[in-house]
Amino acid sequence: MVPEAEVREVLDELQRLRARVPLLSGALAASTDGLVLAHDTPGVEAEGVAALTAAALGVSIRMTDATGRGGFRELLVRGGDGYIATYAAGSSAVLTLLAEDRINVGRLHLEGRRAGARIGELVDAALERVERPANAARAAPPRPATAPGRALPQRPT
Repeated sequence: MVPEAEVREVLDELQRLRARVPLLSGALAASTDGLVLAHDTPGVEAEGVAALTAAALGVSIRMTDATGRGGFRELLVRGGDGYIATYAAGSSAVLTLLAEDRINVGRLHLEGRRAGARIGELVDAALERVERPANAARAAPPRPATAPGRALPQRPT
């Protein structure tokens, strides 16, 4: 789970992206398993798009693996009325952009890749902070109490 402060920063990034690229009609950040992190998608059901993005991501990953093209980076779908572009956003998230048909696809990619990298940094750093205390507690189990003046036997190294 991404903390609320980072979710707000992700939403801010989505809104700045939409302001920079006027022909974007929506922007959504989601976990790789299809849960919405933040969205700016007027008139579009964000949860459905996130779930479909996760399905498309699964197919895309299998295609890149099967063809030896390396890890997933991006996916572009062109419909009759515009584009859906999905970009890797760190190790745990994706950025999906909805764009008008008249958009400059090169600009879409440039801005989408930059925003995906920034969102990936935010999400990965937040998840690392959340997981670090839990991992630290598991890594060092509590030592059993001993009688005063008695040390636990040490294993030879």
